[in-house]
Amino acid sequence: MIQTETTPNPNSLKFLSEKVISAIGTEEFQKDDSKDLKNPFIKELLEFKGVELVLLSKNFLSVKKTDNASWNDLKPMVISHLNHYFENSNEPILKENKDNEIKIDDNETIKKIIDVLDTKIRPAVARDGGDIKFKSFEDGVVKVELQGSCSGCPSSLMTLKQGVQNLLKHYVKEVNSVEAI
Repeated sequence: MIQTETTPNPNSLKFLSEKVISAIGTEEFQKDDSKDLKNPFIKELLEFKGVELVLLSKNFLSVKKTDNASWNDLKPMVISHLNHYFENSNEPILKENKDNEIKIDDNETIKKIIDVLDTKIRPAVARDGGDIKFKSFEDGVVKVELQGSCSGCPSSLMTLKQGVQNLLKHYVKEVNSVEAI
């Protein structure tokens, strides 16, 4: 059974499933990239009128819609699409690992940053239907990518500066600021 939850972003909705949606962690897909996608479930979902972005995580999927689309129209379509997939397959929607994962090196500071992101920040962001991905650390500046419901959310800058930046500065003394890319 699929349940939904609102997110702080009024244009995003979180769809929860008892089944594993992604076996490879959190991945984001945008409508602009849909022509290059091989996964039929994601490709079809992005072709729904009004769907702008889809984020898949272990047991939820977030959909970000355009301003002019209505949840009254989209919500049943997304639920039906998910139900149809799981009626015909016991496999997660995402099951292959991508090759473009960030290599962590042996940098202790980067390891600490990623640990704080994974243990203290990502679970909270996931509750709101989003994700945060580490991109780089240089000269005291951590660069992250906000995904899913967090992408374009009115409160994401405040979350980034007051939440993420403060936590990282507290736990990793080398961090001076955090920026979204």
